Amino acid sequence: MTSGQDRVRRGRRRPLRVPAFRVLAAVAVLTMTGCGTAGSGAAVALAPMLVSSEASIQGTLAAPYTCHGGKINPPLNWSGAPPGTKSLALIVDDSSAPITPYIYWLVFDIGPGTTDIQEGSLPPGAHQAMNSQGSATYDAPCPRGHPHAYRFTVYALRTVLKQTNGASLTSVVSAIAAATIGRGRIVVTGNP
Repeated sequence: MTSGQDRVRRGRRRPLRVPAFRVLAAVAVLTMTGCGTAGSGAAVALAPMLVSSEASIQGTLAAPYTCHGGKINPPLNWSGAPPGTKSLALIVDDSSAPITPYIYWLVFDIGPGTTDIQEGSLPPGAHQAMNSQGSATYDAPCPRGHPHAYRFTVYALRTVLKQTNGASLTSVVSAIAAATIGRGRIVVTGNP
């Protein structure tokens, strides 16, 4: 049997099986798309931040930062972290991915005074969590078939996450969702 081919058996519908880690990651990512929480689960308004990148040429991600080029992380700049920011985090994902957002890069425990990430490097003291590919690195986006929208989202956090380099995607995303007090995002298009 292949996935989805035998959904109806003896008059009953079988649910499609989705790996648990994908469900958890999707729930956590979706939680972070709107508001943060005040520790008790109550929604709080997020302080807006500005994010920009020289890697975006008229809204398109330049080839050196994709699998079609050098596969290196792009430079990013941000400003507007609110008072009380203890650390920052960055999530790069593909909002065009079917069903579950695909996480290309997750950087956390970025110092609160940091305002950028340089091309091909990490800020001092920052850590990387596992991405959807299963590695704690920048997984260069690889658009195929049609253009994809890639989100580079910077989160201001009220705490330092204190998780190790290579921590699981779900644990770090959940911790970011619980500690977010500010957010900024740039969306760029990747072309095949």
